[in-house]
This record gives sequence, C-alpha cells and structure tokens, in this order.
Amino acid sequence: MTAQLSGISPVPAAPTTAGKPRRRRGSPRPPWEEPPSPVGLFGKGVVLVLLVAAVLVPLWAVLVTSLASRETIDAAGGMVMVPREFDPSAYITIFNGGQITRAVWISTLVTVLGTTVSLVLTVLAAYGLSRPGSVGHRGLLFFFLLTFLIFPGLVPSYLVVTGLGLKDSIWSLILPSAISVFNLVVIRAFFMGVPGELLDSARIDGAGEFRILTRIMLPLSKAVIAVVGLFYAVGYWNAYFNSVLYIDDNDKFPIQRVLQSYILAGQSPNVSGAAVSLPGITAYPPTLAVKMAVVVVTVVPAIIVYPFVQRHFTKGVITGAVKG
Repeated sequence: MTAQLSGISPVPAAPTTAGKPRRRRGSPRPPWEEPPSPVGLFGKGVVLVLLVAAVLVPLWAVLVTSLASRETIDAAGGMVMVPREFDPSAYITIFNGGQITRAVWISTLVTVLGTTVSLVLTVLAAYGLSRPGSVGHRGLLFFFLLTFLIFPGLVPSYLVVTGLGLKDSIWSLILPSAISVFNLVVIRAFFMGVPGELLDSARIDGAGEFRILTRIMLPLSKAVIAVVGLFYAVGYWNAYFNSVLYIDDNDKFPIQRVLQSYILAGQSPNVSGAAVSLPGITAYPPTLAVKMAVVVVTVVPAIIVYPFVQRHFTKGVITGAVKG
C-alpha cells in the first residue's frame, strides 16, 4: 500500500488569496497600478477645469472691472466680464496720493520688516531647540509646543500689547505674531536632519555656534527658509485683525484694513481730490472700479512673489514630514 502511494504525486494545494490585493481579471497588477480609463481621465479633466475656472473667473472679473470705464460698468450693471474700453484711471487715482497710497506703503513696510524679524527669531529659536545639549532645551520646547493647545486669548493679548505701549504702532502688527510655532517646528526638524558629524568637524576646526549656523545650516536650508519666508510675508501682507485691535489712526491703516472699509463697510474711497486729466481717461473713475483696483493691489504682490520661491516650495513643504 505504501509502495502504491509512493508513486502518486501529491496534489498541489489551492493558492490562497487572503491578504493579497485583488487584481483585474487577466492583469498581473493591482487596480491602483493600472492606467486610468478614458472615463476616469475625462472626469479628472472636468474637475480640474471647474476648479481652475472657480479661481480664474472671479479674478478676471475683478481685473476687468478695475480697468473698465463708467459707461461699461453702467451697461453691465456691476461687475464686468467682457472688456470693452480700457480705462486705467482707477489705478492712477489710488496711486496719486491719499489713504490708499499710504496704506500700500505701510503694508509693504510691515511685510518686509515683519518677515525679516520673524525669520531671524524663528531660525535662531529653531537652531537652539535642535541642539539636544542646549540650555533649557526640553523646557523651552515644551513651552513652544504648549501654544498649540493653549492660546492666551484675545483680552490678555490686547492687555499685553497696550501695556507695552505698542498701541497705534506698526510694531503692534509685527511682534504679536513674530514667531509661528508651526514654522519653528518645520525648521527645527530640518536642522535636526543635518548630520552631526558635519557639525562636529566644524567645531574641531574652531567654528562657533553662530558660525555653524551662518556658514553651514543656512546654506543647506535655503528651500525651507524660502517657503517659511513666503508664509510669513503672505501672512503679514494679509494681516487684518491686528490692525482692527491695535490701530486707531486712519493714517496707519494697512491696505487690508482700507480694503475692508471700502468693500464691506461701503465707505467711499478716500483718495486725493485731484482729477485724472490724461487723454481718453475719465476725470473721476467710478467707485466700483476703484474698489476692484484696491483688490487687485492686495492680490498681485503674493502672485508676483510666489514664482520666485516655487522651485523651493515642494521641498520646503515636505520638510519635517513623517516618513513611512
């Protein structure tokens, strides 16, 4: 009996599919590795076109309306979609002096000065917290991370700013938001990823901590610093709420506060009284064109700055991400 069974080849066991990804019939690859179907490609294209249109159409309407003449705006009954007459009198008017011109300069000053201060403080704090042997490392790190969970509140922040004598000062638009803990954590994560042997070799050569930071860390972290700088710059340029709390002088309003008073509060634009007298240009531009011109002025700087840091954006954003 044993001899007879020995000549029989064993029956192979049926392959189990438990735990394995299901594959399309006749295809050796899982479904997510298959090329997209024509229907899927068409659907993605439609979604992308709708998203792009949702962004570009309002921007186009704002731009065309800011350059439209009074007759074109009256004929359209409001926002203009199809340009007919080119009339730059709204831009000439707002940059001819007055509150809008002053607000643009104040926002520019706050953005440049605030971004510089924020980058310096964030980089210094991130480098100090990235060194395990630094004084008070754990306590300071816990203090910074605690702000993710506990915010001091509006009233204590207002009392601190006013108690320091910063009311009606541009520093009240900078110092309360000088350091973003999220940006600090991102830069700290990048600094901690730099090999320690590189820093040790620099210390053996006699380099101090400040020299290591300026000669080694900063050149290696151009991408992340560029992205963080963009975040800070856009944040300062779009800052609005701090000006509502701390700025009472109309001559110190940033452009976002002026835009709010024009668009939401319905106030008339307070521009210089000089009429525009160029050939073919309306003497006094329509109010809606001036409002839309202010909107364009607030949006254009961020659009101009972004292409210069776009090549660093992807690398800077994923810095400090959790690796699987």
